[in-house]
Amino acid sequence: MERQSFGQRVKQTGKKALRIFIISLILILVIGFGFMYWGTYEEGVMAGKILRVSEKGMMFKTYEGKINLETFGALRDTSPIAESFDFSIEKSDQNLITELQQVALTGERVNLYFVKRYTTFPWRGDTRVFATRVERLGK
Repeated sequence: MERQSFGQRVKQTGKKALRIFIISLILILVIGFGFMYWGTYEEGVMAGKILRVSEKGMMFKTYEGKINLETFGALRDTSPIAESFDFSIEKSDQNLITELQQVALTGERVNLYFVKRYTTFPWRGDTRVFATRVERLGK
């Protein structure tokens, strides 16, 4: 068996270290992307009236909505303060999109269940908040 020179051993060890570094980097990037894409930061419910549901975008068509949350101030006998909140809807959830469009037309009060993601992606929606289901409360 022939002995390797010092330069050959350094070169071989360098290639092995570079290969391990690249594989580790790719693995970290895949795990990070998966966490940012599917990870849930917050879950909750908002009560209000759906103002609009629309499909928008030039390159990536996404479904966006707006809910009007009627909050009351600390003073008695005051009018509710209209606060609106934007949310996105997964394109694959056609039943939810249809139901939200119907509710927007009737003006019913609803409980809107949502999840909040860590970041946005252009093909997914404009906001980090995604509606998961809607519960009708009536007028």
